[in-house]
Amino acid sequence: MPNTNHKRILVTSALRYATGPVHIGHVAGAYLSADIFVRYQRLRGSEVIHIGGTDEYGVPVTVKAEQEDISPQELVDRYHKVIKECYDGLGIEFDNFSRTSLPIHTKTAQDFFLKVHENGYIETNTVTQLFCEQCQRYLPDRYVEGICPHCNKPGARGDQCESCGRWIEAVELIEPACKICSSTPVPRETTHWFLKLSAFQERLTKWLDSKAHWKDNVKNFCAGWFKEGLKDRAITRDLYWGIPVPLDGAEGKVLYVWFDAPIGYISSTIEWAESKGKPDLWKDYWCSPDCRIVHFIGKDNIVFHAIVWPAMLLGHGGYQLPDEIPANEFMNIHGEKLSTSRNLVIWVSDYLEEFEPDPLRYYIAANAPENSDSDFSWQDFQARNNNDLADILGNLVNRALTFAERFFGGVVPDRGKLDGDDKEFLGKLESAPEVIGDLFAAFRVRQATTELMNLARAGNKYFNDREPWRTRKSDPTKCATTINLCIQLIRTLAVLFHPILPFSTPKVWNMLGLDGDVGRQGWDEAGTTAVPEGHRLGKPEVLFKKIDDDVIEQQEQKLGEIWEAQS
Repeated sequence: MPNTNHKRILVTSALRYATGPVHIGHVAGAYLSADIFVRYQRLRGSEVIHIGGTDEYGVPVTVKAEQEDISPQELVDRYHKVIKECYDGLGIEFDNFSRTSLPIHTKTAQDFFLKVHENGYIETNTVTQLFCEQCQRYLPDRYVEGICPHCNKPGARGDQCESCGRWIEAVELIEPACKICSSTPVPRETTHWFLKLSAFQERLTKWLDSKAHWKDNVKNFCAGWFKEGLKDRAITRDLYWGIPVPLDGAEGKVLYVWFDAPIGYISSTIEWAESKGKPDLWKDYWCSPDCRIVHFIGKDNIVFHAIVWPAMLLGHGGYQLPDEIPANEFMNIHGEKLSTSRNLVIWVSDYLEEFEPDPLRYYIAANAPENSDSDFSWQDFQARNNNDLADILGNLVNRALTFAERFFGGVVPDRGKLDGDDKEFLGKLESAPEVIGDLFAAFRVRQATTELMNLARAGNKYFNDREPWRTRKSDPTKCATTINLCIQLIRTLAVLFHPILPFSTPKVWNMLGLDGDVGRQGWDEAGTTAVPEGHRLGKPEVLFKKIDDDVIEQQEQKLGEIWEAQS
């Protein structure tokens, strides 16, 4: 289990490339799980902040800008806004959502580079790099594609193969081609600055060995790198768009995007501290052993966050290393890997035009790709909404509160004396915060979601077994106890479900007629804090609407048209 003895928690979500909107694969990879964790920790009373932003430098930006015939700055300005709107629409909240093109990040990244350089962990080296004679420029990694030298799959980029996940050099590619003009580049020599990654292997190995509770996908991936032996890596590029290398003789060189991007976590935290009027507050999170640092990422970012970034932090000195790096696998569509280039994606903005945010949050949480890839289908999404949210959770809320309104004047009836079944039911409520909280704390969102819906399911069974429609006449005291305990369960579910369903749980809170913010209640007390007898309830309403078959058929048709176009 993770060490949770910290005063503060700093949570980061991987910085999104400002080259396009957000799709459900992004949400499932790093962002929803982070938001759920932060909301859970706030309910626990933790001092937690969620830091994020957009990654606005590097080759993906210049490639996209050139394709659209606009400047890189115009591109990132557009997509920073689009990306933030997608997160807002799904209720993914950040304490600070920054941008790496801001001056505060440039200064932070350059200062970081100079400190690592001063400490002797950066050196220059003359290397062979691919040069496009037709475009008349050195080709940064993502301007080159070819066949992976490790798995022999086509479409490998000059920095990483998405098929096998290996980090590669562009000159290693088989049959390389310039992405701009498709000509074959030629090797030429150029000078770059290198991070002496090899100097950190022993310390990184020892550090990762101490993370026995980490996910196997992270540990196994790193073990493979250590077995091969860490190699020094170039951290500069010949590129016009990026953070200039702050050294004499480095004109025309910029920091490699995977060197400057994670520093964006720090610059975003500095920006947050300054917005609070406490410019040194960020140090309480990055430089204090009292803070727990958690990086939420997708599996394609493991090497950078679990090896390169910790090496950078060690090279700088004075910063705490990450405590947790919960990396999710991929969410596919009908077994097909999501692909923006093929438009084989479900964009968050398109989804939100048709549906409410919480059903997607619930669906992804229930199918979170925590240990292996998961699969999205519209039929499964419909089933999760209709069968789980509407027929189980929504049904419990509606039937109990409607019964209270109709037969108890819209107030909480007296509890009365509990029999064995009542006590067993109440015991499930009292133990739920600890059971489900332990799962959230261990980043097991999928299992936590299952336990939560099972608790709602148990509520429906209890309601059915106790037959309040019958006992209303035969045993009014027993009927009152049944409805009282169902109302207590609904309050418990409102609090415990809040990290997953932040739009729906406030509605439940209002139906219960309770004051305050459901997201600011006490997690540990959620199973024991009672809605008092005689409390006036709010008006019950339908919590989740069922999704019709024809709506799902329309969505399936859209996917079918995409597949047909690709074939």
